[in-house]
Amino acid sequence: MNPETLNLHLRKTLSRGRVAQSAPAGCPSLPLYLFDPSVLEGPISHDEAQAVVAEPAYWSFCWASGQVLAQWILDHPMLVAGKTVLDFGSGSGVVAVAAARAGAARAIACDIDPAALDAAAANAELNGVQVELCADWAQRPGHLDLITAADVLYDPENRPLLEAFRASAEQVLLADSRIRNLANPAYKKQAVIEARTWPDLNEFEEFNKVRIYFARGRV
Repeated sequence: MNPETLNLHLRKTLSRGRVAQSAPAGCPSLPLYLFDPSVLEGPISHDEAQAVVAEPAYWSFCWASGQVLAQWILDHPMLVAGKTVLDFGSGSGVVAVAAARAGAARAIACDIDPAALDAAAANAELNGVQVELCADWAQRPGHLDLITAADVLYDPENRPLLEAFRASAEQVLLADSRIRNLANPAYKKQAVIEARTWPDLNEFEEFNKVRIYFARGRV
């Protein structure tokens, strides 16, 4: 996957948009193709600004929770070694790439955004690993050992995913910086780790505290 493909995705909303290879501070051993902030030097047209807000390229940033979850997996490879792992809402693909690097038998990046899947493929190639791509949660593999997800609960309508994940895999590993209390006793907090979105979006400090949760599934 050529990074120029990612540039083309960005330029649908920002004419000067491009990615650059960088290493997020929260998982520095995983280089990624991410948004190049140097393109923002100089004015952005009103139409471009509106387009960026309407269709943000989430996949072109490595969010704090994604970094923390990826590093947690690299630090605890036994969680994924030899397993089939699906990362839900994969964005840049950083967590799926980390799972592949840590020895997962299958690492699957699942996202409804075709650009995100292209990013996951490009970032996997950059790291010398392979990840599978899944464009539809409903078409996930029949057996999953582990589901991972980072910052997918920001919308209250997504809360049912907590039980959907447990019903679909033997284990679930979540990272979230938006919700302080999952209100689900099946999910046990493992740690609270600080990180910042990369490139830094200067978010509120409360969003830089990432909570890691683990749950056992019911399959």
